[in-house]
Amino acid sequence: MKITKKVISAVWLVLVLAFIYVPILLLAVYSFTDATMVGGPVGGFSFQNYLTLFKNEDLRGMIGGTILLAVGAALISAVLGTIGAIGSFYSKRTAKHLINYANQIPVVNADVVTGFSLCVLLIVLLGIGKDTFVPLVIGHVVLCTPFVYLSVMPRLRQMDNNLYEAALDLGATPAQALFKVVIPQLLPGIFSGFMLAITLSLDDYFITTYTKPATFDTISTYVVNATKGGQTEIKTALWALSTIIFLIVVIVVVLMNVASRKKKTTEERI
Repeated sequence: MKITKKVISAVWLVLVLAFIYVPILLLAVYSFTDATMVGGPVGGFSFQNYLTLFKNEDLRGMIGGTILLAVGAALISAVLGTIGAIGSFYSKRTAKHLINYANQIPVVNADVVTGFSLCVLLIVLLGIGKDTFVPLVIGHVVLCTPFVYLSVMPRLRQMDNNLYEAALDLGATPAQALFKVVIPQLLPGIFSGFMLAITLSLDDYFITTYTKPATFDTISTYVVNATKGGQTEIKTALWALSTIIFLIVVIVVVLMNVASRKKKTTEERI
C-alpha cells in the first residue's frame, strides 16, 4: 500500500512538472529551428531567430527599455517596500493591521483595474502627459511595492526585536541603528523583493498598456502587437527572447539557492 502511494505521488509530481515545463522547453527547442510556428514543419537547426533578436534595432531598443524600466521601478519599489515594512513592524497594533490590509489590496486587485485607475487619476485628472514616462513608472512601482513589503516582512519577524533597542542603548543614533543593524538583517528579503519586482515589471501588460507612451513598448506589449501583426520573423525571434529570459531566471534561482545553502552551512559550523 505504501509503495502504491509513493508511485502515485511520484507520477503526480512528474505530471505537474511536465505541465509546467514542457511548453517552455518545447518553445526553446523551436527557437533553434527555422519553423515559422510551433507545431509546424521544421527544416533544420538554425540560429536565425537569435541573430534576428540581436540584429533588429527595434527589438534591441525594446529589450533595453524594458530592462531599464524594470530595474528602475524595482529599485524604487525596494526602497518604498522596505520603508513600509519597517514602519509597519515598529508601529502600534492598530496602525500595523491597517498597513497590512492596505498592502494586501494591490496584491489581490486585478491588474486591469489598477492600470485603468492609474490612467484616470494620473493622465485624466492630474493631467500628467501620457507621452512621458511618469505614469508608467508610477504604475510599475504601485504594482511591485506591495510584493517587496511581503518579502521583507518575514525577515523582520524572524529578527530579534531587541537588536534595535540594544543598538540605541550602546550609543547608536536611530539612523545608525537602522542602517547598521536592522537593514543588514533584512538584505535577503530586500534582494528577494527586488528580484520579484523585476519579474513583475517585465511581465506586466495591463498597467503598461494604460500608462505607457504611445511610442514605447515593453516585452509584454511588443509580443502582443507582434503576434497580432503576423510578423513571422519578429514572432519567431521572440521565441529566442523567451528562451533567454527563462535561462537567466533558472541561473539566478540556482545561484540564490547555492548561496543560501553555503550561508546556512557556514552558520551551522559556527
